[in-house]
Amino acid sequence: MLKQRIITALVMLAVLLPAIFYQSTEPFIFVSAVLLGAAGWEWARLNGSGPKVAQGLGLGLGASLMGFALVGGLSVDWSLLWVGAGLVWIGVGWVMLHRGVAGWRRWPQPLRLWLGLLLLSCAWLALVKARQLGIGFLLSALTLVWMADVAAYAGGKTFGRRKLAPSLSPGKSWEGALSGALGVLALGVFWVWMDRQGWTDSPSLFSLLWAQGPVLALLAVVGLSAMSVVGDLLESLVKRSAGMKDSSQLLPGHGGVLDRVDALLPVLPLAMLLTQL
Repeated sequence: MLKQRIITALVMLAVLLPAIFYQSTEPFIFVSAVLLGAAGWEWARLNGSGPKVAQGLGLGLGASLMGFALVGGLSVDWSLLWVGAGLVWIGVGWVMLHRGVAGWRRWPQPLRLWLGLLLLSCAWLALVKARQLGIGFLLSALTLVWMADVAAYAGGKTFGRRKLAPSLSPGKSWEGALSGALGVLALGVFWVWMDRQGWTDSPSLFSLLWAQGPVLALLAVVGLSAMSVVGDLLESLVKRSAGMKDSSQLLPGHGGVLDRVDALLPVLPLAMLLTQL
């Protein structure tokens, strides 16, 4: 299993890194649209769509995102969209984590399906807009989520005592979540230092937040770290509702695309909101 995970990770990096670092954004737009289309297929499967319908929705989502870019949708100011998406994520996160798996099943299937596809589209738009702001900004947002996950895992393994959401993710603990937030704060200090050394092509997410004041920056970083956990837990809730362990097996050893990007989905639009309004 470890060998399979490593091989899959290397293949993903071989595709993603050239797309991220290429001078123009077109390759990244294409690769990210394909990935989010695959995530759309997984989401449709998790929410009761049959094989052909799920495939059609996934292909339709990926094609729609690429078409949206071709007609100039990426040149529009989407600040109000970040507000709406952020409020939806916070509201849905609070309600669904409170109501649990049974509560998710009570939502009408079409509402669950199309709300998820809409939020996937918002996350893709935020991802691409982040790349347009600069490679440094994009990587700082991505590494925020990765650090929150890695530090939470390490802290939970070492100090974890009180379960965060035992019915959804037994391995998560409050101590792990706190460790994740502390890890992200340390990462933020590192990114701000790199920006001041002139080592990045654009201001990082952390530097833009710090420019708005240390109190707001601290609250924003902790809030984004918390929302990465919410994204992870919500996907676990949906998978449990569907009776699935992984969103798919598209990425051998890693599960599906949603399993890899779940924590990013709420963080990306909220990061754009915090830095652009």
